[in-house]
Amino acid sequence: MARRSAPSTKGLAPHRTRIETPLVPSTDDILFPKHPSATLRRFAAYLEPKTDGELEAMAHESALLTRRNFGRAIRLFAPLYLSNECINNCAYCGFSRDNAILRVTLEIASVVKEARHLAAEGFRNVLLVAGEHPKFVSNGYLEACIRALVPVVPGLALEVAPMETSDYAPLVPAGAEGLIVYQETYNRAVYAEMHTAGPKRDFDWRLACPERAHEAGFRRIGIGALFGLAPWHEEALALGAHLEHLLRKCWRAQFTVSFPRLRPCAGEFQPRHSLPDREFVQLICALRLCFPHVGIVLSTRESAALRDALLPLGITMMSAGSHTEPGGYTGEGRRDLHLTVRGRRVELEADRAAGCTHDQNATEQFQIADTRSPAEIAELLRRRGFEAVWKDWDQAILAS
Repeated sequence: MARRSAPSTKGLAPHRTRIETPLVPSTDDILFPKHPSATLRRFAAYLEPKTDGELEAMAHESALLTRRNFGRAIRLFAPLYLSNECINNCAYCGFSRDNAILRVTLEIASVVKEARHLAAEGFRNVLLVAGEHPKFVSNGYLEACIRALVPVVPGLALEVAPMETSDYAPLVPAGAEGLIVYQETYNRAVYAEMHTAGPKRDFDWRLACPERAHEAGFRRIGIGALFGLAPWHEEALALGAHLEHLLRKCWRAQFTVSFPRLRPCAGEFQPRHSLPDREFVQLICALRLCFPHVGIVLSTRESAALRDALLPLGITMMSAGSHTEPGGYTGEGRRDLHLTVRGRRVELEADRAAGCTHDQNATEQFQIADTRSPAEIAELLRRRGFEAVWKDWDQAILAS
């Protein structure tokens, strides 16, 4: 077959040669840049082994920088679990599909009762959490939950299965202001090993979730890695690179970062790698020093003593009085408990071996470590010279 001759360019103005390269950087370029920025180089230096004196100096500077940018305000929130149904197999998670646990998806009325309980304790910021199962937790269900809760709780954020931008879009006008999505691990090989079934296996789809959420209009976005799956230093560097990328691209949103460490859960997964307390302190200080305007979240996964010690060093947001199971605050959903075997619901009456009675709750995602009540946490903050912030947002702000 004869080759076609190239069209003549005689008489045409000079033009620039088109470069056949993607406009969007690859995932690996984002997480492991060949030429890291000055910020990332500084972050890496702060994560290198430190003497006690060097770490103390970091902690001192981190505390001063936090007070300068955030004052003495600590935003309080509580998780409200909607469902522990899940379609994914995740080796480290209590909700993993193959775990034989007691499951339930709360009806809207039950969700409202849980929220009213939290509101009575003072909370005006609530994180709605659900296992990743489209059959039980669709965006229609989420929108109905949000609309029902807005009159009760003005600050609502979501930690649910990643969605398309078009699916997120209706949740924002319904009343959701924030979205949390943890990559779990930034190590591709470990990620593939940990996620053996379900849509969560798609590493890149999950990584791009914060950008889709920003495009849909969420004004607060939280990211993080689950420490214990891969070496902590490696995870921290990738997390910092991801954060820097998002700060450039999703500049209209406020960002928070969390450093959850693995806790005991159904399935009895044991952490592969440790993040000792000393390095945990170093990581928090390093992030604060390099990203001074980013919020840092501390959950009830950590012990009371450690949370008290970390409080001045960079923390801007804390959970309190948490439950990690649906209906954990009020006992709602107990009469609808069931097992799910290979995606099919199995009634407990047909499986007496489960030993379930109606005074049991659904199975928790993981065990919490700090069991103090919201009132105790608020009093602690007052004694330490901090201000417990229960509410810092209302839809009326947009209306005005």
